[in-house]
Amino acid sequence: MSSLLRLATAGSVDDGKSTLVGRLLYDTKSVLADQLDAVTRASVDRGLSTPDLSLLVDGLRSEREQGITIDVAYRYFATPKRSFVLADTPGHVQYTRNTVTGASTAQLAVLLVDARNGVVEQTRRHAAVLALLGVPELVLAVNKIDLVDYDEATFEVIAKEFTDHAVSLGYPLGSVLSIPVSALVGDNVVTRSENTPWYTGPSLLHHLETVPAAPDPHEAPFRFPVQYVIRPRTPEHPDYRGYAGQVASGTVRPGDEVVVLPGGSRTTVERIDTADGSLEEAGSGSSVTVVLADDVDIARGDLIATATNPPRLTDEIEAALCWLATTPLKPGARVLLKHGAKTVQAFVETISARLDEQQLSAVDNPDTLELNDIGRVSIRTAEPLAVDDYGNSHRNGAFLVIDPPSGDTLAAGLIGAPLPAL
Repeated sequence: MSSLLRLATAGSVDDGKSTLVGRLLYDTKSVLADQLDAVTRASVDRGLSTPDLSLLVDGLRSEREQGITIDVAYRYFATPKRSFVLADTPGHVQYTRNTVTGASTAQLAVLLVDARNGVVEQTRRHAAVLALLGVPELVLAVNKIDLVDYDEATFEVIAKEFTDHAVSLGYPLGSVLSIPVSALVGDNVVTRSENTPWYTGPSLLHHLETVPAAPDPHEAPFRFPVQYVIRPRTPEHPDYRGYAGQVASGTVRPGDEVVVLPGGSRTTVERIDTADGSLEEAGSGSSVTVVLADDVDIARGDLIATATNPPRLTDEIEAALCWLATTPLKPGARVLLKHGAKTVQAFVETISARLDEQQLSAVDNPDTLELNDIGRVSIRTAEPLAVDDYGNSHRNGAFLVIDPPSGDTLAAGLIGAPLPAL
């Protein structure tokens, strides 16, 4: 059985992210005939003589009309060696929030730069976001290498600048790889190109097929946010009481001792139910109903966790925050905080630092966080939450900040995460 790799693409506007993804899909024969026919027709309508492979990814009509990526586009493809879930994220600064979404579950990120422009401000911003999210592997795709006549010196300068920047953000040297590519022509995307004899590394696809994947979330401590309490009260099931949700991390089996938070009651797992019958175990990502041995008071938003390594219960949260709204964040703001299946009122006490992602330095005690800023904040919640540090559990260490009147998402937060390079 092949392994699974979750990856994301990022980069500045017009660096060719969607074309690169389209090339991967096309050259690995992961495109259906009707999809290719639709892309060919759309390309002809735009006056092109060859199919525009970026249209395989830019699925929204507004994206196709403007020739840009707006939303995160998820694509699934496979080779004999590995299966892939790929998130193609936007390049525009105002859509950096979508990069956070696409990269939040990625085990590897492909960051593109235009060989004619090199590392730009948005490249550094995206690298900082990827470092903050803890994406463990980085690939710098120096795209449009054909437009600089496959010049080795140009590639080496860009690769060194980016590698130095990534290392400054905390990436180990061995986790950053630079590859010269032409997404339009196909150089070094699926196979090594004869146009770059000076490049001795792998093609992009070969690297994606062979890079070690991040640790399996099944190995993390068991965390299960309760989304719904099932009590049918039917003649067939008069006493049934199950707790439905998705396993956020770890693995659970009948007989495991668990603790229910925030209440603190301890019990054991009696059964794990699904629509297709009971399971002997359920791992991260499994949507199941957990039946407990004892009648415990549990409501939506509570967390069932392993009793041997439980999360901490707190109403004081120190977190790194990526501000995603046009309205600035100021200390004293009253917001809603969504953690797992629970949403509580919260109060932003302080903003202790803001990251300057260009200079890799901290601005202490800023007055505000503006759109796309990354900062360190202290938040007090109206109710205690069962949390982990983001470095120990991505799912249980992350939260969203929501605007109470509108319900709009304002920020993504990572509990206990240090700002990159600080």
